[in-house]
Amino acid sequence: MSYYIAPRFLDKIAVHITKNFLNLPGVRVPLILGIHGRKGEGKTFQCELAFEKMGVEVTLISGGELESPDAGDPARLIRLRYRETAEQVKVRGRMCVLMINDLDAGAGRFDEGTQYTVNTQLVNATLMNIADNPTDVQLPGSYDSNPIRRVPIIVTGNDFSTLYAPLIRDGRMEKFYWEPNRDEKVGIVGGIFVEDGLSSREVEQFVDTFPNQSIDFFSAVRSRIYDEQIRKFIHEIGFENISLRVVNSVEGPPTFKKPNFNLSHLIESGHFMVGEQKRVENSQLVDEYNRLNRGRSYQVAPPKVETPISQPSTNGSRQLEPLNTHVSLETQEQIRQILSQGHKVTFEHVDERRFRTGAWQSCGTIHIDAESDAISTLESHLAEYSGEYVRLVGIDPKAKRRVVETIIQRPKGNN
Repeated sequence: MSYYIAPRFLDKIAVHITKNFLNLPGVRVPLILGIHGRKGEGKTFQCELAFEKMGVEVTLISGGELESPDAGDPARLIRLRYRETAEQVKVRGRMCVLMINDLDAGAGRFDEGTQYTVNTQLVNATLMNIADNPTDVQLPGSYDSNPIRRVPIIVTGNDFSTLYAPLIRDGRMEKFYWEPNRDEKVGIVGGIFVEDGLSSREVEQFVDTFPNQSIDFFSAVRSRIYDEQIRKFIHEIGFENISLRVVNSVEGPPTFKKPNFNLSHLIESGHFMVGEQKRVENSQLVDEYNRLNRGRSYQVAPPKVETPISQPSTNGSRQLEPLNTHVSLETQEQIRQILSQGHKVTFEHVDERRFRTGAWQSCGTIHIDAESDAISTLESHLAEYSGEYVRLVGIDPKAKRRVVETIIQRPKGNN
């Protein structure tokens, strides 16, 4: 297939890679290019197409390789792959890059449920060190005084705000937010269906029917169209014979005729997939389970909170008095605003020594979505960690990112 490469994406990749292989006197070039954006927008695939067009060879690391039961292994892996890539540049005489997919999934911290391990710290520190000294990358236990070739690093992810802030500063990482506009989306989707007979007008109509869907949605629709033929094939062969027919058959692999790719059929399949997405979003089963667990935990030692009493106001309307608690009215209002936006709250604490390094710890609560629960939980935490810093964290459960971080208690003498 002649897949479409967005010119804006290709331009960014080409400039970054080329700039890292040039000697520009007096110019500090960031070694890392961080490509971030919504899930499913084809960041990795567009990179692969750009590398192929430029004739660039790639050494890959997955975000899943950035954790190990043995401390130090992921950091050593990054150094090893970087040196291997530098050697490839010298041996093959062409541009090579190191690419780390889903860096935020392996080295980011999304909420208090994400464990911050020694490996996470070492991965961040290793990438920072390589970005600062790209020609002097050593392996543990050995030292080579000969400088190696500078190799650009491309990383992808969804939310780089979860990474260690010094790693993503401008001197080390150049950021590129990838969100294809309508014309780019039409071009990419047209490349997906280029062999299926869809006209440019039909591709535009297909994209406009599902304007909020990512690129992988349209690719998944194309795959789903084949389900009808495969289902018919399975019923003809029989469920008990399908394994031998597909995996170990003397007849060769089965063939299928081109399915019906007319626009109405594609839109019908697309609407079916959108319905499945909404069922997942609306089920919220994990919230139900967490709410039950939270209820059980409160039965052990429920904090005492007086319920608000409705009192008549001076103008004749009825108002709710604020809760009788030492949580300030300002904090109560902030919690109320966070929850009203569909977000959830949790709390973190840290002592004075760790405060300087930003090593916050969870107070042990899960995400809370009820105002009374949040205030009563906060009240107990303020009492339990009275000599420490305590902060309120607002979390967007859909985007899986923090939207608010506010310190609401400081140790005496630090106010």
